[in-house]
Amino acid sequence: MYTSLLINIENGICTITINRPDKLNALNKTVMDELEAATAEIYSNPGIKSAIITGAGAKAFVAGADISEFQGLSNEQGMKLAQRGQEVFFKIEDCPKPIVAAVNGFALGGGCELAMACHFRIASANAKFGQPEVNLGLTPGYGGTQRLVQLVGKGRAIEMLISGNPIDAATALQYGLVNYVVSQEELIPKTKQILDLINTKAPIAIGGCIAAANAVFDQKIDGYATEVSEFGKCFVTADMKEGTSAFLEKRKANFTGK
Repeated sequence: MYTSLLINIENGICTITINRPDKLNALNKTVMDELEAATAEIYSNPGIKSAIITGAGAKAFVAGADISEFQGLSNEQGMKLAQRGQEVFFKIEDCPKPIVAAVNGFALGGGCELAMACHFRIASANAKFGQPEVNLGLTPGYGGTQRLVQLVGKGRAIEMLISGNPIDAATALQYGLVNYVVSQEELIPKTKQILDLINTKAPIAIGGCIAAANAVFDQKIDGYATEVSEFGKCFVTADMKEGTSAFLEKRKANFTGK
């Protein structure tokens, strides 16, 4: 089904590996189309509780967009390219199931933007993050200017954006861009360990937490009102009844996503 992605589903975790190691996993039209399709599968497949996005090989998560596709584009075509990237990445960000970036190397340009669209990030010690588009006479186009400010603050974000300089994994951890830094060998096991824990929680409540947290940065939505709405929705779920009963009965809850 996929030509640029490897998909593996195990224990409720869907691992998506961008598989263009000879191109440092650069994003091209095919990768973007297939990422969209794979994300749709995460939404719709009840056997998937959470997901990981990572890159093939030891050098790169995604080293950027495929610049060869940028040649000769008009203003309107450039805008459509950016809108398409944002559309795909919003679907990742808005997914009610957790999608975690396991950043195994370079996450530059579109790669950094993809990692930031995920719900959180875990990095290997050799990872590097950056938005070097100014070196090409460009700005980021797939949401990088917005999410970088949200995650690291305006001052640090603008310095990274206008200098084009990347940061290493330790600095990304200090900035709050990643949650953990581990060795290459520990990267996927650590990510799966966290998702194994998350997968024991109530799926509807998880989706509500994601929606409410995303609403903090959505100027069209009142985040507090979103929280009230998601809180109320949980009260009519079987999971809420199971969770509260298990707490009172001092036993482990068995959530079903209903």
